[in-house]
Order: sequence, then C-alpha cells, then structure tokens
Amino acid sequence: MKISIVVPSYNEENNVIILGKRLKEVLVALGDFEVIFVDDGSSDGTLSQLINLHQEDKRFRYYSFSRNFGHQQALRCGMEYATGDCVISMDADLQHPPELIPELVSKWKEGYDIVFTQRTEEDNLSFFKKFTSGIFYRLMNRLSDVDLEEGTADFRLVDKKAVDVIRNASESNLFMRGFISWIGFKQYKITYKAALRHSGTTKYSIRKMMGFALNGITSFSIKPLRFSIFAGLLISALAFFYAIYAIILYLFFPEKAVAGWASVLVSVLFMGGIQLLFLGVIGEYLGKLFMQSKNRPHYIIQASSADE
Repeated sequence: MKISIVVPSYNEENNVIILGKRLKEVLVALGDFEVIFVDDGSSDGTLSQLINLHQEDKRFRYYSFSRNFGHQQALRCGMEYATGDCVISMDADLQHPPELIPELVSKWKEGYDIVFTQRTEEDNLSFFKKFTSGIFYRLMNRLSDVDLEEGTADFRLVDKKAVDVIRNASESNLFMRGFISWIGFKQYKITYKAALRHSGTTKYSIRKMMGFALNGITSFSIKPLRFSIFAGLLISALAFFYAIYAIILYLFFPEKAVAGWASVLVSVLFMGGIQLLFLGVIGEYLGKLFMQSKNRPHYIIQASSADE
C-alpha cells in the first residue's frame, strides 16, 4: 500500500518546510508514501524550498509550473503524477491538519473510495467570509447538478480508481470539488476544525472567488440558461398584460392616462439590463466551449524533481 499526498503551493515558502516535517512525522507510521508539491508559478522562494525538501528526502517530489495556472490545475497535475493506491490532497498553508491523515486512511481501508472533510464553523472567520461562503454553496447547490456541503474543500482522500477517472477528464477548467462529488463512488465525511494559516495571506481575492463560483456553477449545469428562458417568458407575459392594460386605459379611461417618460425609461433600462445579464450567461458557456476547443495543455511544467 502506497499513499500519495498532493499539495498545491503558491507563494508558500514559509510553510512548505514545516508542512513537510509534519507530514513525514505522520506518514512514516503508515508505510510507503510520497509527497508531491506542485509549485503553481510562485514568485517567492517556494521552489527553492521544495528543491531542498527533495534533496533531503527523495520521497518528497515537486513539479513547478511555468506560470500561475490556478489551484485546480495544480491539483490535477499532482493527481496525474501520483503513483499511490490513494491520493490525499491538501493545502500548503497548514490549515488542513496532517494529523487527520491516519483517520482518512482508516476510513479508506474500511472500503470507502472517497473520504472528504468538512470544516466546522470558525469563530475567527470574518462575517464577509462566512457570508460569501454561504452564498457560494447555496448557489452551487441550487443552480448545478451536484450537491456540495458547506465547509467542504480540497482536503480529501481519493482512491486510485477515482483518480483514474479524474486523469481521463478532458475538461479544460476542471472544477475538482464538484467533479469528485459528481463521479459518485462510496464516500464518507469527516469533520475537522481548521487551524490558523501559519504564514502568508489567502490567495483567493474577491475576483478569484467569484470566478471560482461561476466556473463551478457553469461546469455542472445548464440551469442558468434554462432560468433565462423562464425569465424571458415571465417578462414577456408581464409586458403583454401591461400592454392590454395600457390599451384599455387609453380607450375607455383617457382622463386617467398620463403621458410620461419615467415609466418608459424604467422599462427600457430594466429590459436592457435583463438582456445584458443573460447574454453574459450565454457568453460564459460559449467561452468555456471556445477554450475547450483550443485543446491547449492544462498546465506547463518548467522544472520537476524528475529532471534531476
């Protein structure tokens, strides 16, 4: 039995060495293992620290991207190069406790193909973070065909047969969290309390969080497109009834008909906004098809431990 650990890393030079030591302390008791760090185009000294880790212990491997391709592509890379019977993915900021790994492995040995984790509510999280996180999961579950529990992240164990499914996925913008929920298999949930980030700051800005949510929703459902159809029908029906009302008012109650530009302006702006909104929705889906049709590589590796 061999365990693979995949750790996407972006500007985590002060975290990877400490994480490596904690992982080694946990994994030596579990048997054969490998740790794969994926440097997602870091601009600090993350890569040099990963090289040092590899030189000290060849079981610590690294792959370095030519630029920042994103967290999801880093996860994909690590899983594609993992050789273990199961793969555990986790972040490099030490918020995912390595000490939970034995419990993940224990459930995997019981027969579960995927063992995912759910973060319990944290008092140190800001109101904005809690609010936006709640909105993301509600929208994701309402507008997509996958069911994600709030607080789930990319700290999970995946059996080799499920990893093979991920490797064969051809999507250019693979939303790993939703995809693993979508593929099914026998899954088990473990709750944990996230630790404080050891060093550095979060890499998810508001813009990235919005893009992440939009990618997740449009990757697993066409409900936004269907919603645009129903919204169009509803607005058309309201406009039809309003037109009948205006005609009746003009023909039978001309003294009550007040000519004004305000209602016309509001109606035009409202309809224009609705049209632009749903053109944007359609454009998002077309954009995903366009990027997929290019068939570009999902990531580019500029250096790796395999080159040594």
